[in-house]
Amino acid sequence: MCEVTPTMLLELPLDERSPSRARRFLRGAICPVHAASVLDSAQLLVSELVTNGIRYAAPPISVRVDCDGSAGLRVTVSDGGTSSFPAPRQAGEHEESGRGMTLVDYISEDWGVEPQEEGKAVWFSLAT
Repeated sequence: MCEVTPTMLLELPLDERSPSRARRFLRGAICPVHAASVLDSAQLLVSELVTNGIRYAAPPISVRVDCDGSAGLRVTVSDGGTSSFPAPRQAGEHEESGRGMTLVDYISEDWGVEPQEEGKAVWFSLAT
């Protein structure tokens, strides 16, 4: 991991302000040396994952930010939900939602879902 920036973790409540809190947290937690170039993309994706956690999962919701040096940034959003794992899908032209995981799939270098003791963790990585 990075010698410049330690791993950072934020717990979030289940409310509509949490995506904004996650973006603000990410701005402060992101490594200024290795990962600042991917901040805009990271903020969009963390917002999508936190929103999914609020809509479809259960508390607790947390955001973890890891810098892997020059290899890039990894962001993990965990929740206590036992619902099915998220996956990209084709949202209809007139649907107001359903594009979050498609954005994660398209923008990130890699992403995945890992089961946890209680819930799941959805992560993405961005190359710097």
